[in-house]
Formats: sequence, C-alpha cells, structure tokens
Amino acid sequence: MGRTVIVGDIHGCFDELLDLLEKVDLRPDDLLISVGDLVDRGPAPGDVVEFFRGRPNSVVLMGNHERKHVRGIFSYAQEITRLQLGARYAETVDWMRTLPYYFENEQVRVVHAAMLPGVPLASQKEEILCGSTSGERELAALFPGGHWHDHYTDAEPVVFGHHVTGREPLIRDGRVFGLDTGACHGWNLTALCVPGFTVHAVRARADHWAITKRRWQLPVLKTRPWRDQTWPELAQAIERFSSTTDAAVHDWLKALEAWAADLRSCFPALTAAAQRIAGELTTDELRRHPAAPVLFQARDGRLDSDGLARRCPTPRRTIDLAAALGLTLPDLPD
Repeated sequence: MGRTVIVGDIHGCFDELLDLLEKVDLRPDDLLISVGDLVDRGPAPGDVVEFFRGRPNSVVLMGNHERKHVRGIFSYAQEITRLQLGARYAETVDWMRTLPYYFENEQVRVVHAAMLPGVPLASQKEEILCGSTSGERELAALFPGGHWHDHYTDAEPVVFGHHVTGREPLIRDGRVFGLDTGACHGWNLTALCVPGFTVHAVRARADHWAITKRRWQLPVLKTRPWRDQTWPELAQAIERFSSTTDAAVHDWLKALEAWAADLRSCFPALTAAAQRIAGELTTDELRRHPAAPVLFQARDGRLDSDGLARRCPTPRRTIDLAAALGLTLPDLPD
C-alpha cells in the first residue's frame, strides 16, 4: 500500500519540488498531496501546475493564492504569474476552480491554512480553510493573541501550510504539522510522509521571490493601464515606481514620463486642428463627425487648451481625439 506524501507551499519552486520528491523516493502508488499555493512568487509556477495535473494519484488543495486567481484579485505576485503562464493562464485558472478545500482519510486531515477544532471539515468555512483575508480576520477574532492550532484537540492529525513557520516545520504532539518552511524565500521545501509521519526537507536554491520580483518588474509595469489613467494618476504612479534601482525600469519610466508630456504638449495643436476643421464643415457634417462635441465648441469659440484638457483627461482620450481630427500621436513606449 502506498504512502500519503504531503508537500508544503511550493510557490512555483519547481526544481525544489523535484529535489524533494527524489529525496522522499516518491513512487507511483504514493498519493501526492499539495497543501495549496502552487503558484505565485517563484520562477516556474506553470511547471509545478503541469506536474501535479499530469501525475495520477495527486491532489492539490485550494490555497489562498489559487483563490486570488480564481476571484480575479490581483496584487504584484498574481500579475507576475499571469505573465509567466501566458496563453495557459485562463485555462489554468479554470482548473484552479475545481480544487478542493480539504482532504482527509483514515490517517490524516489536510487543509491549506486552518480549521476550527471540533468542527467537521465538511462544515468548515472555505475562507478559513484556504486562509483568505476574511478567514484570517475571523480566526484572529476567535483566537486573539494565539493560533488556531494552539487550540487543536481533535484526535486526527492535521497538516497545513500557509503561515511560514521558519526554516523548520511546526510539529506539536504528533498531531499538528505546519509545513510552510519558506521555499520561495530561500529557506526549505518540506514534506510529510504518512503513515510513518516522517519529515523530509530540501534547501531552496535561491531566494526566488526576491529574484522574481526584480526580474518581472518591467514586464508587469508595461501591462498597467497607463493609457486609461488620468494625468495626475499617471504622474503619481511614475513617481511611486521611480525609486527602483533597476536601470531598465528607470529608463522605461523616464520614457513613459516623456510620452505623457509629449501628449499634453499637443493640446494647442489639437485645438488648432479642431478650429480649422470646424470652419470647413457644414453643421450637418459637424454632427456626423466623430469629434462633433469638440468641433461645435471650436465653432462657437468656446474651445481652448484648458477646455480641451478637460475633454482629454487620459492619454487614450487624447490619442482618440487626435485620430478623429486626422492627427497621429505617439503611443506608449515599447
């Protein structure tokens, strides 16, 4: 009969996963379980996902990071993963929607983040099981100044991840096992093998999250909706990111700032073009023109650069108006 091999938070650390499974001597009849958080922060989330999806006799639980992708809640880590997965992203998220929130057999219980002691797993809230923000808040209210597992008195052993316990797993009373040992932060990736309840770990090859954050900063920045931000929002964002020490990012932000300045400097030319066109067209032609509101303002002598700026609060509105007036403005820098 095969073992149950439970692996802590992997976070895209594919090489470490392979190292760990070699160390535990994973066999085809072993049930392999991930506590969740296969993705985000590490260098190869796609490889980790494909490994679990392609291996028979495997289970992946819904971690809070998978749940963020499923619910479209994006912070920097999720933006990076979306770019890393590329064309596979949408289909991968569809797969994430199918993930269970817990696993249990006659030997062990497994959750991603937490559970309420004394409550059957089938009756637990998903938010608590996966460690969502609301679930964390509820746990903090129920167990102020402590942790849920400090109050765990159920007879069945429970295994979880989510909260980094340090370089070593949290093990208490032979019934409580916390397996998130910070692989993506350069610490360890840990597994528990049942029924022997033996612990195995391998060292991370690098501080992957620190490297990944730097490596993907520029690609992520380029995906931001710069064209649809207002001029003040755009300026504030450029200022916020300009503290970077990455030369390529710094240079691109400078180019972005220059692009925004070039667009705004075109307001007088746009005003002049609108006034010229308004003087050349009949009233019926003005009504049918894609820039009709601006042209009527120009015809009536009510259009100046300040008025045009109010009609063009974003780069996209500015570029679209220019196109309607027969002018071409520069687009975002590559």
